[in-house]
Amino acid sequence: MTQMTNRRRAFMLGLTGLGTAIATRAMAGDASSKPIAADEPRFIVPPLAPIKLSADRITRITVCMRPFRAAGPRLEVETVGHKRVVHNYGHGGSGWSLSWGSSTIAARYALEGGKRDIAVIGCGALGLTSALLLRRAGAKVIIYAKERPQQARSFRATGTWSPDSRIADADKVASSFPALWEDMARTSYATYQTLLGLPGEPVAWTDRYALSDDAPKPRAIGAIHFAEYEKKQLADITPPFRLLTPGTHPFPVNYVRHGTSMQFNVTELSRLLLEDFLREGGQIETMTFNTPADLARLKQSVIVNCTGYGARALWKDESIIPVRGQIAWLPAQPEARYGVYYKNVVALPRPDGIVVQQAGENDMWGYGIDNETADHAESEAAIATFAGIFDRKASPRP
Repeated sequence: MTQMTNRRRAFMLGLTGLGTAIATRAMAGDASSKPIAADEPRFIVPPLAPIKLSADRITRITVCMRPFRAAGPRLEVETVGHKRVVHNYGHGGSGWSLSWGSSTIAARYALEGGKRDIAVIGCGALGLTSALLLRRAGAKVIIYAKERPQQARSFRATGTWSPDSRIADADKVASSFPALWEDMARTSYATYQTLLGLPGEPVAWTDRYALSDDAPKPRAIGAIHFAEYEKKQLADITPPFRLLTPGTHPFPVNYVRHGTSMQFNVTELSRLLLEDFLREGGQIETMTFNTPADLARLKQSVIVNCTGYGARALWKDESIIPVRGQIAWLPAQPEARYGVYYKNVVALPRPDGIVVQQAGENDMWGYGIDNETADHAESEAAIATFAGIFDRKASPRP
């Protein structure tokens, strides 16, 4: 009875943090063990597996055109012939992050006229979420697209929660846009919470480390005042980054900030959304649209246009500016569950591979470039940026 009492007392003191000097190995039944010293860490953080970054491990290189619009995403209704068209495109680098919120608005617009037979054009992030939300609202929905999700531009996304990445020009948005953006971001954030912990990890929380040889400073400002809303408007739900003290991390740099962010396994997430849509009664058909006149081929009178960067050509929308982004893919490392940002390059392990991307010193990187040809030299240089970062023995850089 005495031994049981001692165990319970040590356990309870350990939970409340009051017994660092008296919580002994008696909890494990070893009465002869030494007490834990007051300066010993009570919790040991597991070591980080080094990320294997070398150019000879590149398996493929993909390029994506982010559809930036200075005024923000196009979310409005237009009449084309006898068709009621709901536009839902132009999200810059925030397509996946804002998809559920933006598509909630688009679905509401589509249903306002009372029609329940609706077409969705495009099956990227916005097309899939729009179609699924409409189907769950009771509409009969068919997705019409030239390609399947695996060929869509959004499939080539980095796959990180970035709700204000090149979302708009802060100097050219309507006064109501910041509130609209927040509504979209919070709706999407809440929906993604329901996809955490699923097989295949379509959505997961992962640690991120921002490394710097010098004292951290804000990224350089470019020619365009890209809107930045997240830190201010989502501070209550977005975990902040904090500066780590020397000796608490393995990186050979002088400054390291640590945070946690949502990550999308785009491969699994796209598959999940499409399968849910089809299982719940949706349909998908192959069709190519070259001009708005091609909409006349559709039997539906209500159409949700989710063509992303493709809307620039299809709708002759010159307000869409391409922002080129290139990713080098390396074999996946299941043991590496954290991302690293260093010298404007990000390395982000995902279940479907490690993505390495040059982000540039500001958001003007890739702006106005519509070349989707892979540049191997760019990817090699991005990977070379991390030389020495993951060495087993290394000292902080001067």
